[in-house]
Amino acid sequence: MFDPDSKHLVIGVVGAGLMGRGIAQIAAQAGIEVWIFDTRTGAADEAVAAIAATFDTLAAKGKLDAGARDAAVARLRAATALADLAGCALVIEAIVENLDAKRALFCELESVVADDCLLATNTSSLSVTAIASACRLPGRVGGFHFFSPVPLMKVVEVIDSAIGEARVGDALVGLARRLGHRPVRASDTPGFVVNHAGRGLLTEGLRVLGEGIAQPAEVDRILRAAGFRMGPFELMDMVGLDVSRPVMESIYEQYYQEPRYRPSPIIRQRLAGGLLGRKSGRGFYTYADGKPVPQPDTPLPALAAIPLWVDGSDPARRSALLARTALGCVIDDGAQPGPDSACVVFPVGSDATGAALDAGLDPRRTLAIDPLFMDSHISLMGTPITAQPYRDAVLAALGHGGASVTLIRDSAGCVAQRVVAMIVNIGCDIAQQRIATPTDIDAAVTLGLGYPQGPLALGDRLGASTVLTILDRLHAFYRDPRYRPSPWLVRRARLGVSLLTPES
Repeated sequence: MFDPDSKHLVIGVVGAGLMGRGIAQIAAQAGIEVWIFDTRTGAADEAVAAIAATFDTLAAKGKLDAGARDAAVARLRAATALADLAGCALVIEAIVENLDAKRALFCELESVVADDCLLATNTSSLSVTAIASACRLPGRVGGFHFFSPVPLMKVVEVIDSAIGEARVGDALVGLARRLGHRPVRASDTPGFVVNHAGRGLLTEGLRVLGEGIAQPAEVDRILRAAGFRMGPFELMDMVGLDVSRPVMESIYEQYYQEPRYRPSPIIRQRLAGGLLGRKSGRGFYTYADGKPVPQPDTPLPALAAIPLWVDGSDPARRSALLARTALGCVIDDGAQPGPDSACVVFPVGSDATGAALDAGLDPRRTLAIDPLFMDSHISLMGTPITAQPYRDAVLAALGHGGASVTLIRDSAGCVAQRVVAMIVNIGCDIAQQRIATPTDIDAAVTLGLGYPQGPLALGDRLGASTVLTILDRLHAFYRDPRYRPSPWLVRRARLGVSLLTPES
């Protein structure tokens, strides 16, 4: 019986690339004997040497004492043949992301290891069930998906195959904890948790770009201000479109073209043009020496004498906005705007056009600001017929007042609202499908994607009813099932409870 806490645990790692080395490193540091095998001659020895050099670096930095360094190196073994893994209690596969190759490897392993040896795949996108189905003993196969770089990304997805035994997932959860990683247990579904949850940021960012609402740098700026470490276009450039596109299309197709995961034709066009991102020197940004070339700032228009009228239905937001306007601006304090005033409204889920018409305002003089994400940055948009003098007057009043402002085109839900609502909605649907627990979903996303909060906590921060309002209005505006709200969100919004609340 596999015991993840055994003092004499021996495991194998097949694949001596970046992922295999990372897994072997943290296992050796955790007191586990590790056999590394690779079909390429000399690759296993190279991996052992590289990991030993990493331990030397850690010791030099004081992060590993000399005794622990020597002990960890002594636990590493380079296997010359697959048969050397015969004594392992667990073998982790970290080879090329190809179903046939993985299935062939597992069948070969079964002729080498004992029947009580567990087999784990580090696949990021393939079905664990499909891999296991080729085995003589499919119940002993589970998913063990690490993220790169393994020693730094402290999360691992433990995937239960549809034909697997629960003990396998239990054992992998225990091993993950011993390795110092946060296990996230999930069922075998496309994208598991992290890649599944990541669809909202990327595909909705591309949708915004595709509608001509904002440019990549503007979308990224808005979402960084909303708390994200990177915007969608920075992220795609870092990963590379040659990597991002297959994941997007695979999840979309595996879910039988579910509209929530619909990719954009933009990525196929740009990929065909070799605009991969940092690795090609051009992507959504242009790079020099690996760094994005700075883009020139657009100068602010001069302050104008046009009075500024701000919707007073939310006094706190009105006061917060007026506090950020330039000195000397003329403020229209009337209950209704004067005939020459620029009008500012705060729509939730709506666009500037709809907000102006619903409030009985002149759409030629009306602009809208995202009220939910205006603390550190202001997204400003006019209607398609907002006159330039009024647009310039509001932009100048805020910009010269010290506020960071991005002027975008009219959009239901602005930018941050619609992107965050999609992230929350997909997280809710992962919970609704019972792919993982609410707590595990949020842990996986914060650790695996670096979001400021998990999708369910993000929803709680805005309020479930607010997220539902955004989605309902997006759905009504676009008439696209992409924006239909998850039952998980609808019920918790109606009940007034946290999105992290599990089924009782």
